Formats: sequence, structure tokens, C-alpha cells
Amino acid sequence: MPGLGKHRRPKQRPITRKLAFAGTGGAALALPLISATTAGAAVTQPAAAPVAKTVALPAVKPAVEKAALPLTYSVTVGDTLSKIAVEHAVSGGWQALYEANRNAIGSNPAIIRPGLKLSIGAAAKAAAAKATGVKAAAAVTTATTYANNLDGWIRQSLDVMARHGIPGSYNGIHRNVMRESSGNPMAINNWDSNAAAGIPSKGLLQVIDPTFRAYHVPGTSLDSYDPVANITAACNYAAARYGSIDNVNGAY
Repeated sequence: MPGLGKHRRPKQRPITRKLAFAGTGGAALALPLISATTAGAAVTQPAAAPVAKTVALPAVKPAVEKAALPLTYSVTVGDTLSKIAVEHAVSGGWQALYEANRNAIGSNPAIIRPGLKLSIGAAAKAAAAKATGVKAAAAVTTATTYANNLDGWIRQSLDVMARHGIPGSYNGIHRNVMRESSGNPMAINNWDSNAAAGIPSKGLLQVIDPTFRAYHVPGTSLDSYDPVANITAACNYAAARYGSIDNVNGAY
């Protein structure tokens, strides 16, 4: 029991630490061994996320359409080209069907024997297209072909005038042409006042160059001797001054 008035000296607890002696020979260093329980735990780094690889897929090629093969039809008893064309919706009708199979059928399209193989597909379409093209070309040729004479020149000029809204009739033009030039497209007046001024009247309707240029109609020649261009320009001038070439019965 401690004496009265004295402080109790606190006991020092021994440090529970193990020492490891390291060294060689007599000298040694006392190194503390740190227990795993007292040391800070090592920080574990999170595993890196795997990098996603981009896989290039092969390009998908569009499906190639099969070319339509020519169709064939075997003639049976009672068949006609017209009947076959209707039943199989042949473009161009029996005429195209015949053109596509002329070599097999022969010169008479009304006679087709049973068992005969007819092309009703691509060949028939080609024949129909050819026939259509020929008809269209013939129509264009017919619409743009005129006789190379006074009658043809007047008719062609009238067609041009109709497209440009220029009045005039065949008889009115013909009457004035015969009076002015007797139908000679190369006629020229070298004796009147216009000739004296250096601008002689020319062509079928005897037009001077300044008037021709002023009343020239687009789509016709720029040559004042050209029959159609001369007639059309003169009629355009007459329409502006007299209302129509039909109203002209003398020098104008």
C-alpha cells in the first residue's frame, strides 16, 4: 500500500513488438517486424475493362436479279397468233408475235401448226419496240416532209405561221406570190426605188432585206431567198400592216 501523499508511478507496459535481428557477425540491427494486421492494406487497382473490338462485317451484296429469259409457247390445235397474243399479253399484239417468229411461222401468219414453238417473251417485246419505232419515225417523216415546189413551200409556211399565230390562207399567199414573182424564189427587182436605194425586193413575195430581218420568223432560214422564210416573213409583215396577207391585192 503506498504511503499517504505519494503519487503512484504508473507502470509502463512493455511494448509488444518483436525485434528481428539482422546482420552478419557480431553486430546486428534490431528491425521491427510490422504485422500484416497493423500495416495499411495495399490498395487493389480495379481491373481495366476489356477493350471492345470492332469487327468489320463483310458488305452484303444486293441480290442480282436474274435476267428474264425468253418465254416460249407450244402451239396447240385451234390456236391463232391473235389468241396467243391476247392470252399472254404480248406487247404489240399478234403483229409483234409474228415478227418475232417469222422464220418459224413462214410467210403466212394465219397458218401455225400444232407443236410449233413460239417466242412470246423477250423476242416479242423487241419486235414490238422495233415496230413502234418504225411507226414513230414514219409519222415524224410524214409530218415534216413537203414537196420542193410552190405548193410545198406555201404549205410548210402555213404550218410555221399556225405555230406563231400569223394569219393567212393558201389562196391569199398563192395569189400574191404569182403577182409578185410568178412563183420564182430567186426573183429580184433591180429597177424600182428600193433597188435604187440598194435594197432590192427579193424572193417569192418580193421582200426587201430590212423588212425581212424585222419580220423574220424564228425557225426559218435567215436567207431572204429561202422560199419558206420569204413567205413567212412577208405574211408576218402583212399581218402587222394589213391584218393578213389575204387583205393584200397589190403592191404592199
